[in-house]
Amino acid sequence: MPRRRVVAKREVLPDPVFSNETLAKFINHLMQDGKKSVAEKIVYGALTLIAKRKGAASSDKQDEEGGSGAASVALGRKGLVILEQAFDNVKPMVEVKSRRVGGATYQVPVEVPVGRRMALAMRWLVDAAKKRGEKTMMSRLAGEILDAFEGKGAAVKKREETHRMAKANQAFAHFRW
Repeated sequence: MPRRRVVAKREVLPDPVFSNETLAKFINHLMQDGKKSVAEKIVYGALTLIAKRKGAASSDKQDEEGGSGAASVALGRKGLVILEQAFDNVKPMVEVKSRRVGGATYQVPVEVPVGRRMALAMRWLVDAAKKRGEKTMMSRLAGEILDAFEGKGAAVKKREETHRMAKANQAFAHFRW
């Protein structure tokens, strides 16, 4: 962290299919070793799977691996709405930070800044999806997003645990500065 000046935020270009900046950031979170096209396939496939599992598509017209391009984009849009709601369900409002006061270290509850909320939500969703048992990352991610949408799953559990820690250490809130 530089001491002299504030580092400027980099602007993220919106994703090519839905023109959504949040989705582009999520793709970047999922990306490993610079393989963005692989991450895009996983995310877009997961959005399509989510929409299909929620009953947004008629299963007799579409086959499991995609179908026509326009129908796939329409399915993805419905999956994108579910993804946004899942992010809202995973975002933490408070967290604890360590503060050293007079030789003792206290876990002080602090409100999470807006940018960090989204970053934590994305990180927790990706980590929880990686730990799931499904065969492909696409189905793991789709399953975790659906669980987060319904208010259950490992990512939501992580948020609840963070909130519980902050509530337990509420007595040290006066050390916040």
